[in-house]
Amino acid sequence: MSYPLHIVVCAGIVPDPLQTLEPVTTPAGPGLKNEMVLPAVLDPWAASALYEAADLAAKNPGSKVWLVSLGPKAKLQQVMMTVAQKVAFELVPIDGPIGGFPDAHSTAAVLAETIAALPGLDRGKLLLFGGWESATRGAGVTLQLVGERLGIADQFQGVDQIDLHEDGSFEVLERVEGGKHQVSVCAGAPAVLGWATGSLAEPRNNPQVGMANMRTIMPALQKAKAAKLDANGLRYVSVSLPKQQRETRVVKDRSPDEIARELAEWIGEEN
Repeated sequence: MSYPLHIVVCAGIVPDPLQTLEPVTTPAGPGLKNEMVLPAVLDPWAASALYEAADLAAKNPGSKVWLVSLGPKAKLQQVMMTVAQKVAFELVPIDGPIGGFPDAHSTAAVLAETIAALPGLDRGKLLLFGGWESATRGAGVTLQLVGERLGIADQFQGVDQIDLHEDGSFEVLERVEGGKHQVSVCAGAPAVLGWATGSLAEPRNNPQVGMANMRTIMPALQKAKAAKLDANGLRYVSVSLPKQQRETRVVKDRSPDEIARELAEWIGEEN
């Protein structure tokens, strides 16, 4: 017996991590140098959530997956040309700024408002998925804030696995310290799950899935509503690359204990 679910995945787009990212100060605030010409990808954390959502939906006939993504329409179209071939979903685009500098509260407000307005969404079947962390909006609270705005009290972060039962309840494995997992049991939807890496590999490209997705993605992008994210008092004094420091010494005939002691002293001086 399957249990149909409505799974909403919040996933942003980020500059390809293989690119050199240089922070700059713009008239609109902090940003990345040549950000709009940098190739973009789906946020790696959120991508894991999307693959897990599609797998869960496939195992439970009648389920549906929405992908809610905030970013410039041109960049969203570029990324979706690739992502659409991975798994089946319905795109809900929001035309807004990219990058890691917008305030998490204003971002969550826009996402929550968009999710609440999804036609046909059943709150009693809702699982809100997203990345536990993010390569861009890495405040660590955005997904939690979205859940709070939607009135969802059951939230799990650092999820690696979900095991859905026939009655709609499910068991969750959350990462804790020491490489261990905390096992939690939830009575059922609605719930928020912030995914770590999950257990699924990136799906292979499937042109048939891609063509089916693109029939709805392109019209959705054309109708994407513009969103302005308020600063809410957030102000950056400056942005810069992390300081790089390298001091190399070649030392022979030192015991491991002596090397460890010297490293510990050096780290203590840095702090």
